[in-house]
Amino acid sequence: MKSHYDVVIIGSGLGGLVSANILAKEGYSVCVLEKNNQYGGNLQTFVRDKTIFDTGVHYIGGLNKGQNLYQYFKYLDIIDDLNLKKLDEDGFDVITFDNDNREYKHAQGYDRFIKNLLVEFPDEEKAIITYCDKLKEICDQFPLYGLKYGKPYYEKTDIFSLKAKDYIDSITDNKKLQAVLAGTNYLYAGDADRTPFYVHALTINSYIESAYRCVNGGSQISKLLIRRLKENGGDAFNHHEVVKFGFEDKNISSVFTKNGKEIKADLFISNIEPKLTIKLVGEDKFRKVYTKRINNIESIIAGFSLYIVLKPNTFKYQNKNIYHIKDPNRIWDGQDYTAETWPEGYMASMGINKKTDKYGESLTVMTYMRYEEVEAWENTFNTVANKNDRGQTYEEFKAEKAEILIQELEKKYPTIRDCIQEIYTSTPLSYRDYIGSHRGSIYGYVKDANNPLASFVSPKTKIKNLLLTGQSLNMHGILGVTIGAVLTCSEIVGMEPLLKKILDANKTEESIEN
Repeated sequence: MKSHYDVVIIGSGLGGLVSANILAKEGYSVCVLEKNNQYGGNLQTFVRDKTIFDTGVHYIGGLNKGQNLYQYFKYLDIIDDLNLKKLDEDGFDVITFDNDNREYKHAQGYDRFIKNLLVEFPDEEKAIITYCDKLKEICDQFPLYGLKYGKPYYEKTDIFSLKAKDYIDSITDNKKLQAVLAGTNYLYAGDADRTPFYVHALTINSYIESAYRCVNGGSQISKLLIRRLKENGGDAFNHHEVVKFGFEDKNISSVFTKNGKEIKADLFISNIEPKLTIKLVGEDKFRKVYTKRINNIESIIAGFSLYIVLKPNTFKYQNKNIYHIKDPNRIWDGQDYTAETWPEGYMASMGINKKTDKYGESLTVMTYMRYEEVEAWENTFNTVANKNDRGQTYEEFKAEKAEILIQELEKKYPTIRDCIQEIYTSTPLSYRDYIGSHRGSIYGYVKDANNPLASFVSPKTKIKNLLLTGQSLNMHGILGVTIGAVLTCSEIVGMEPLLKKILDANKTEESIEN
């Protein structure tokens, strides 16, 4: 470790790692500090019974050659080394409901997407085409989403106030089609009264363009980014939890780690959630109005995940994701569950490794869970680096919830229980401890169409040499966080020069092939 760096980045989530790589490529000396054993934030994987599970990345969109995430990953020099499996082009996401045996498929490519939905809804061609056109129209208004020059999308506030549910309901009276078009809203924690249509559009469009699973898990992305960072002269250190900031005048001069080190730098980027960053830096270092605004931003709901190790050769591998909602009339109401109705629905995704052929090894099932359900144990803390036992009552709570989810799975897969070798779970506390998200939030901060700018957080802070990055700033997800990191770094190196280099990296590939 050097005594002084140009840039220190606190937290090695995707936003921190992309920022680190961009700046290292620009010639800055960069140091990434991570509190956990594993780098990557939501890219982390874990192994149980020799089976790899993803914590947050179940599939990725926009990775066909020339598409947006492909171009960003090409610039970062990781796309060629990723081990990916393309999901079923005729139905990468499948929406299902209780008391309805049909499977409603979201297909890859807009022509195929439209064609497949017309099989189920032959009288709804106009609505389906209108919906697809609107997705593309909205996405086109976000310059960095399309790797174009233009004003940052947060300046175009008029597109923020259109609600996803309102728009989808406006194009068709068919309740089942409305539910199918909104059926994957677990991807962004959809809320009928608040979620803007742009959040829906930016998320769904990239998967319609292309959808892939990471073979052996999403941690390969963080591992490649760490490797490229080091090749470009950067440093990364795990087990280095930042606990304090040092100041000279009104600027940050250094960070102090839990293991007693002081690391000095000229610039600092926090990949820790803004609420927690303010607390760590010291609320007195910011304007009271800023601190109050950030602390008052509502965090998106937390989640509960069930990780199933499957017995060998018992459950066929499914090259798709299942979004099951009990009641199509409650497609937007998953977060409003009661003790009796939980879960209102779930998302199920299978893991894949290089040996996967006919049968699967693992199944992950995710649903919503409010943080209040685990508040009784919130004073406990448990990670690989800091092992602790939350107690018997917590284990009983998890087992009870797991059993309820398995019973729900049995409705769709009657023999699933016979296929289970072992189960593991994660709760809002797991997300809080490993990812560092406020109250275990799965996707950062709530985007509210009724108050569009309330949750907007600039990468710039009033501390001149402190910037922010991560899923709470702009959009969550692999693509959203990557774009957010580009925005953060543009404050240092300039947007036009940076975007030109990203585009040039892809032009170079085209010229070599031609």
